Amino acid sequence: MSNELWGVLFIAANFLLFLACYRLFGRTGLFAWIGFATVLANIQVVKTVEIGGLMMTLGNTIYASIYLATDLLNEKHGPKQARKAVWFGFFTLLASTVIMQMVLAFDPHPDDFAQENLKVIFGLLPQIAIGSLCAYLVSQFLDVRLYNWLKRLFPSDGQLWIRTNGSTGISQLIDTLVFCSIAFAGAYEFKLWLQIFLTTYIFKFIVSVSSTPVLYIAKGLKVSDE
Repeated sequence: MSNELWGVLFIAANFLLFLACYRLFGRTGLFAWIGFATVLANIQVVKTVEIGGLMMTLGNTIYASIYLATDLLNEKHGPKQARKAVWFGFFTLLASTVIMQMVLAFDPHPDDFAQENLKVIFGLLPQIAIGSLCAYLVSQFLDVRLYNWLKRLFPSDGQLWIRTNGSTGISQLIDTLVFCSIAFAGAYEFKLWLQIFLTTYIFKFIVSVSSTPVLYIAKGLKVSDE
């Protein structure tokens, strides 16, 4: 199966699981989703793929779903809950990074087979870890602020698409710029860096736009804690 077709199925699976998590667990489910999505996105980003002849990193789909979760929290529970979820995701990312670096520091048994594989996945360069943390904090808090501002300008249910795509589009641009600038500084020649930056942002934005119907569906769901 081609990467393009598999990518469509992958996006659909992420959105369906997101809706299931919210339907089953409500607001708590959104916090849980943000927590593990930040970790999975940070793992997936170490893998690069080619889609449509362009090189890009994975992690974009599930990372885009974090914006979906915070926008839904902002829409139904207000900016205070959205900001709390952002801090929760940041703590999850920070804690998992610290713990896994400590795991790698243990001397493996001579018969151990996992150490080298764990190094590939979790042995992040300091600049990648710093890039992830900085990009997450800056972009997520910007998204919450922009969404709240746009909600005052475009308050109706029919204008939900403006709020979510406007705030996410700008926030993801800043997120991609901060992450690529810190994580990949000096790692690639500028032409390749620019390709990674542009394709990553464009793909994130496409995923975010395609998630708009998911937000409408999620907003209409009746969950246990509401």
